[in-house]
Amino acid sequence: MRVVQTATLLVATLGVGLMAGLFAAFAYAVMPGLRRSADRTFVEAMQNINRAIVNGWFLLPFLLPIPLLVLATVLAWNGPGQVALPWILAALVLYLAGFFVTSGVNVPLNNALDEAPADDGPAALGDAGDAGGSRGPGGPADTADRSGALKAARDSFEGRWVTWNIVRALAHTAAFGMLAWALFLHGVAGAGAG
Repeated sequence: MRVVQTATLLVATLGVGLMAGLFAAFAYAVMPGLRRSADRTFVEAMQNINRAIVNGWFLLPFLLPIPLLVLATVLAWNGPGQVALPWILAALVLYLAGFFVTSGVNVPLNNALDEAPADDGPAALGDAGDAGGSRGPGGPADTADRSGALKAARDSFEGRWVTWNIVRALAHTAAFGMLAWALFLHGVAGAGAG
């Protein structure tokens, strides 16, 4: 039973730590770097990142901590690691808060940004049927519309996304700290019992 508790707590801690690191890296490196970019570059980069990140390497450490933290709570409640229980519960609450920020705010913002025109084709603007004139591909109105659409997409995305990313980075980082302490307490309790 103790080995299962330790493994569950350790893997949950690693998963939470990976998410804390990812979201923190966006907060202190990726988004400040992209802030310096032109609207088109910003929108295209975020669209590419948002499409690329939905993969098993992201989803496993993002989703797995939830059932592991629930299991760690049950095991600590019923087992020898009760001293770590408050810290595990706090980590679960913090992780869920960050998880719901991601699914309730950041992902919908990502989906909305995905609809923004990022390529040079007229279809991106919905003007595929316009043949010529100032609205034709490459014309002044075409460029202005695209620039306006990209600026509007960025303006409605960047500030909110960055703010809520910081919230989830802090929640996940705090959850990681709670789990590191819970793991320490769990180990101390095991050493005292042996």
